Order: sequence, then structure tokens, then C-alpha cells
Amino acid sequence: MTPAVFLAILWLVMASSSPSPDPILDAEWQKWKIKYGKTYSLEEEGQKRAVWEENMKKIKLHNGENGLGKHGFTMEMNAFGDMTLEEFRKEMIEIPVPTVKKGKSVQKRLSVNLPKFINWKKRGYVTPARTQIACNSCWAISVTGAIEGQMFRKTGQLIPLSVQNLVDCVDGSGCHAGSVLDSFKYLMEKGGLESEATYPYEDKQGSCRYNPENSTASITGFEFIPNNEVDLMSAVASLGPISVVIDAWHESFLFYKRGIYYEPNCNNSLFALRHAVLLVGYGFIGRESEGRKYWIIKNSLGTKWGYKGYMKIAKDQGNHCGIASLPVFPRV
Repeated sequence: MTPAVFLAILWLVMASSSPSPDPILDAEWQKWKIKYGKTYSLEEEGQKRAVWEENMKKIKLHNGENGLGKHGFTMEMNAFGDMTLEEFRKEMIEIPVPTVKKGKSVQKRLSVNLPKFINWKKRGYVTPARTQIACNSCWAISVTGAIEGQMFRKTGQLIPLSVQNLVDCVDGSGCHAGSVLDSFKYLMEKGGLESEATYPYEDKQGSCRYNPENSTASITGFEFIPNNEVDLMSAVASLGPISVVIDAWHESFLFYKRGIYYEPNCNNSLFALRHAVLLVGYGFIGRESEGRKYWIIKNSLGTKWGYKGYMKIAKDQGNHCGIASLPVFPRV
């Protein structure tokens, strides 16, 4: 059998085992591949197209329902369109289950006279949205973001800190095994953190190359916020950006575009908290009493995800997606 004949037979087998592509979506498929630089082998093309089509149908169904008022947010096809939910969970948002929190907690603050709106990004505390790419470094991006905000408060300078420094140096972590708490403990024990400029992101774990001479930031401690949304609101208003972990194991999260995110299947148990983000503010839409309140989170999936890398997620809706379950704040 010649190689050409073998490939032809292989293609026929692949084609017969995969759903036939919808020709109506041909142009949209080609446009999406060009936009995100997607190229596939002969073996992959049919499978990836089938996954993409299924995701596209779910997105269009959701947005159609949203137009009728069923949902408070819209979804959009993005760079993850050729991934199944299980692939997305495994590659992008599945960090270890958080350990039960231990240590000092921030003293409870009175929730009177707090601003009704706050966005630390607009106040200069937040660096541009990052892209974790294939290395699941959400935990390190969340930690550096919280420290960046406090360093800005202290020095007036907003300097992007090295995510790679944490990926390489936090014991037992790396791309898929890191945690927010382990990062803060590492910084307490080992010292400083370099900047992105001296220790750039590589999208993989390497050997620890931290150089104390290049230290740009350090912490004096870290504290837990009591796990309720009243104290979390007080902490965000008075302290600045805060590291949190959430349940992001949903297609609605994967393809979120804009609006106030509310996922009925979200879980706020510790077991479900497998994705770290940075909480940067809060607010509400319409009348405050109508319940259209939201938190603002900065994600680590790039500026083409969500609203330029950010999400508004339901606030005061029973600790939605666990956002108030394990908030941590660094002292610098």
C-alpha cells in the first residue's frame, strides 16, 4: 500500500467517525482559525471542527435566550473554541483543591460609608491583563496582581511582577500544581520577587533563577478575609485588589463575554475552587436594591477573553462561585 493510499483510507475512516461539518459554518470556521492562528493536522481537523461547532451552537443558544431576558450575560466564541470543557478544565483552570485556611485574619471592618462603586484598575493599581497560555499559572498571576497593587499603594509605581519567578521557585508547584497560599508562604520564607522585566514569562516550569539583587517586591505577611461578602466588600474598598479562588468549571465561564455572570451550577465548596483570579472592585447596575450587584475580577486568559480580560460576576448572591470562600491579602 502506498503512503498516498494509506492517507486516503485514514481520512475516510476519520471522516466516517466524526460528525459531518455544517457547511453553513464553513466561512465562520475559516475566519476563526485565521483570527486565532489555528492549524491542524489531517487527523485533528475533523475532531476540532466538531468540538468547535458544538461550542458555537451552545453559545448561539445562550445568546438567543439572553436576548429574551433569561440570562444576564452574553457569551462569545474565543480562542478556546476547539476545546471540550474537560480539556479546558485540565489545561487551563485545574489547580489543586485549596487547603483549609489557617493563619491570621483581617480584623472585621464596619461596612458603613463604603463607596458603592470601586474599580482599582481605574485608580492605577492593576497591571494589564495577562495570558497564562498553556501553563496553568493562574495562581501565580493572582498573587503577583495582589502584590502589584499594594506596591503601587506604597511606592506610587506600578511594576509588573514576575509570574515565572513563582512558577519556577515555589516548591512543588509549577504549571499545574501551584496555589495562592503556597506562593505567599514561599515569599514569607524566601524573600523577594523579581519583576517581569528581569524574569520574563516562559509558559513552562524551569529551574529557579531568582536573584536577590533584582528583587522588586517583598511581603511582610498575608491575611485572610472572613469568608462572607460583607467583609469582602469592606476589604476590597479599604485594602485594594485581593486574590481569590473560584469555581470556573463551566462552559458559560469559558465563553463569557460581557454582563453580570451568574451560573446556576456554580459551586462554592472548597473542592470546586480550582481557578485563581484577582478581585479588583465591585458595583451595581440600575437601582442598588434590585440585586444587580457585581464583583469585578481580572482573569488570566488574555484580553480577548471576556471584557478585555475582565468579568463582572454576581455579588451578594449566596457567595456565587465561591468568590468569598478564600480571599487572601498581602502585606508589603
